[in-house]
Amino acid sequence: MGQELRLVEFRQLFIRLKRGVVWFDHLLLGLLVWLETRYIEVKAKSAVDDALNGFEPVVEDYVSPVYSEKPSETSTRLPEVRLTAPWYKEPD
Repeated sequence: MGQELRLVEFRQLFIRLKRGVVWFDHLLLGLLVWLETRYIEVKAKSAVDDALNGFEPVVEDYVSPVYSEKPSETSTRLPEVRLTAPWYKEPD
């Protein structure tokens, strides 16, 4: 895939600056593709940083899990340890 300019501003700049000399036009196109890539990266980073500056995380009430330990039915040495949500009900 060849080098392509993605933004209209850079395409118009290339059209205005090209001189009809093949080596110069290729050099100019390469330079503009490199500049355009850096420009897009900086604009994207700036947009993300601006969006994150206004963001405040929502802190929800934290509910502690329930830890339980009881003797195991299958092992005499190791107890059965469970970690469950406080709203979990044991099936009958």
